[in-house]
Amino acid sequence: MLRLYDNLSSGNGYKCRLLLHKLGIPYERIELDIDRAETRTPEFLARNPNGRIPTLQLEDGSHLPESNAILWYLGEGTPYLPDDREGRARVLQWMFFEQYSHEPNIATVRFWITHHVEMTEERKLGLVTKRRLGYDALGVMEGHLAERRFFVGERFSVADIALYAYTHVAEEGGFDLSGYPAVRAWMERVAAEGPHIPITQG
Repeated sequence: MLRLYDNLSSGNGYKCRLLLHKLGIPYERIELDIDRAETRTPEFLARNPNGRIPTLQLEDGSHLPESNAILWYLGEGTPYLPDDREGRARVLQWMFFEQYSHEPNIATVRFWITHHVEMTEERKLGLVTKRRLGYDALGVMEGHLAERRFFVGERFSVADIALYAYTHVAEEGGFDLSGYPAVRAWMERVAAEGPHIPITQG
């Protein structure tokens, strides 16, 4: 059986849980307290030297870190990944965008707020930039979704799961989505795909 090392407040973990849930794949979930550095123990670092969740333990006992790599692994051979070469490349395009432009800004600010991280002077300065870049990322999404139902090929894919995870809780990080009607309509379509699970704030 698959085993997912996770934290319920993590949007990156949520991606994996959501796809596992939609695929009906049984798995064991191991909760780690990221605020108490449980991902930095020697035992966990032997599983993932980068010391981050989520990490998926495969049936053969090996470990696969990085949420979008896990999505790709689970999505192979399912309707959540396109069969054609360009379609798969487009999915990767948006998954890279999520990790490079979206998650470092929207998710980080949300983490600071929901985990009550001390706002040092450095973080206060970084907050202004992260909010601007977060809204820039939402603007890119808004433009792409203005005439599309989903991110790739007009069908729900792991690209949508990757971007939905932190977008649908962006307001927990103080991001106002009222000016992004296409993004909000897309979130409703993703939620309607079902089955759906809520993200739990830590």
